[in-house]
Amino acid sequence: MRLAPFHWWRTVFYLIPAISVYTIILGTLSISSSLFDRRGFFAHRCARLWAHLILRTTGVTVRASGVERLDPSTSYVLASNHQSIYDIPVIFDTMPLQLRIVAKASLGSFPFLGWHLRRTGHVLVQRDNPGAGVFKRMARLVGDGVSLIVFPEGTRSRDGGVARFKGGPFLIAIDAGLPVVPVSVSGSRHVMRKGRVMTCPGAVDLTVHEPIPTKDLTREDARALADRVRAIVARAVQTDDAPAADAPGAVLGASPTQD
Repeated sequence: MRLAPFHWWRTVFYLIPAISVYTIILGTLSISSSLFDRRGFFAHRCARLWAHLILRTTGVTVRASGVERLDPSTSYVLASNHQSIYDIPVIFDTMPLQLRIVAKASLGSFPFLGWHLRRTGHVLVQRDNPGAGVFKRMARLVGDGVSLIVFPEGTRSRDGGVARFKGGPFLIAIDAGLPVVPVSVSGSRHVMRKGRVMTCPGAVDLTVHEPIPTKDLTREDARALADRVRAIVARAVQTDDAPAADAPGAVLGASPTQD
């Protein structure tokens, strides 16, 4: 009988319990803060600390470039490719902005994490039927001076390739007159692959590209803008990047949920 690799045991008996503790403590703080801070600014500080602790505990090093292109006093729509659930802590720990994510609605059912997302201004979307209300909530967040992080592919990549970007988030950016920032993430899929429990230490490259103004664009330009942003993101994503330390070809303990 073949034993599971070391990092599977490390994930199940060390990382999952540790991250659960971080989520319970910081989730409780952020949810409580929503009683007096409806904009979620304090909750965002909790989220950044949560992200930092997860990366440090897992052994993930982020090599970021282009962050200096961002002005913390400006709101943006950040459009990133999506390789792993670790993309979220990588981006939150790196970006000097008040961020809110647009995420799948099923995350809202998770204790503490889902409660935090629902109470502190994040947008949860039914993938097959987002509805007009979602766009109104996104527009309202933008009006509050925060930046949105979106994953326009709609799902995580299995091979690191960048799929076609959906046009919805770019309509929001155009309607609000906000700059769109292409963000490229490489290497996170080797930290935790889609559909697997095991997590490995590793290095993740994050590239922040030059913001693209939208003030002179119309809604008819959304599709072309989505394609332009995808092309920029894809150029900086390596699909043949080396796997994280000790990542084997076969992993025991597949996740029951795959998206």
